[in-house]
Amino acid sequence: MSLIVTRAEPSVAGVGDYITLMKPRVMSLVVFTAIVGLLIAPVHVHPVIALTALICITVGAGAAGALNMWYDADIDACMARTAGRPIPRGRITPGEAAGFGMTLAAFSVVSLGLLVNFVAAALLAFTIAFYVVIYTIWLKRSTSQNIVIGGVAGALPPMIGWAAATGSLAVEPVLLFLIIFFWTPPHFWALALFRSEDYARAKVPMLPVVAGDRETRRQILLYALVLAPLGTAPWFLGYAGPLFGAVALALGAVMIALALRVRAEKHGHRAGKQLFGFSLLYLFLLFAMLLVDRLSAGLFDHLGHLAE
Repeated sequence: MSLIVTRAEPSVAGVGDYITLMKPRVMSLVVFTAIVGLLIAPVHVHPVIALTALICITVGAGAAGALNMWYDADIDACMARTAGRPIPRGRITPGEAAGFGMTLAAFSVVSLGLLVNFVAAALLAFTIAFYVVIYTIWLKRSTSQNIVIGGVAGALPPMIGWAAATGSLAVEPVLLFLIIFFWTPPHFWALALFRSEDYARAKVPMLPVVAGDRETRRQILLYALVLAPLGTAPWFLGYAGPLFGAVALALGAVMIALALRVRAEKHGHRAGKQLFGFSLLYLFLLFAMLLVDRLSAGLFDHLGHLAE
């Protein structure tokens, strides 16, 4: 009887590989919108509680990214945009990625529930599950509406931030959810227009692959026409001041103008690339102005009380 001894090979993954696995660019947008949701809530939040909540949300976003890369490793290997990710390159094994993602998910949800509140933890758990199970595993490979329905997960962070501050929900964070939800399709479809060959090669049924460029451009315009007035809703409904309203109107007008250019473009993808780039600026500036509006209003109120 022979004894066979196996030796585990050391992992070649470095810290940077695990950071990449967490999708830091996507994570930064998630965390920023969650910060806005937390800070505009009409309550005082202890800085330690706020920091704890944001760390948990950040880790939860990283968990969703890691689990997405675990399941989509075969797709990533087929696409030029994603072939350099850690799993296709062989830096991290699928099992390592899955274990890393599940550990982060459990840690973030449990910590948020125990240290902040269970409403925020439940929303974070739902967000991770929706992104991984509903979007990544189910929708992404089965329907051209994957981005539309899957956008629910990306739109929830401001609601999680608000819930972390208040322990409840209200109309205002729902508005922020709707803004991100309607922003997601034109943002990602603009990218898909000039990456359609990648998606076709990976057999991902993105809208340009399934319905063609013309229909995709039409859908981008339709969503932009809904998004622009929706972006002004916090001002229109009295949740933000006139400065936010003016900025939101200007941003919405540019968004529609660029969507019209995308709709009219017959050859090439210059307008699509411009819309993709501007859409990131649109969301950042809109949420940043909402934060500036709320913080400045609080400052003026404080100065008014001191003057009395």
